[in-house]
Amino acid sequence: MENFQYTRDNVPLQIQTNNYERLREDQVVCSPAVVNMGPPIYPQVRDHIVWSVFNTIYMNFCCLGFAALVFSIKSRDRKVVGDLEGARHYGSTARCLNVTALVLTILTFLIIIILLAVGVLQIYSSAMQEAQNQHNPFQGNGK
Repeated sequence: MENFQYTRDNVPLQIQTNNYERLREDQVVCSPAVVNMGPPIYPQVRDHIVWSVFNTIYMNFCCLGFAALVFSIKSRDRKVVGDLEGARHYGSTARCLNVTALVLTILTFLIIIILLAVGVLQIYSSAMQEAQNQHNPFQGNGK
């Protein structure tokens, strides 16, 4: 390697301030700045379309799933048009209908399961009692 001497003029990072006039503290330099932030960011509007389709196909209690699907589609249409407040309103209605359909369907299934279990136990109990009466025909006579 060569031995190269760096002088004051060769160093590119060194700033020479001899040519500039110093500002006094009472002088204020302001330059207008324009900041382009892009389009405004709005909170995402949820339309619950997947949940509504699921409730329409599998849990359509009193057509609440279908009504939720209609409101979900309306919400998506409003979002495409740019009416975010209308989309939010329809999305909220779709969510309420989906929750109602889900809760009522689950309650219906639980009631059916409970009634079936009680019915099976009742049938089993009367079958056992009938079988016991056939083996001892004079037990209930009292003579």
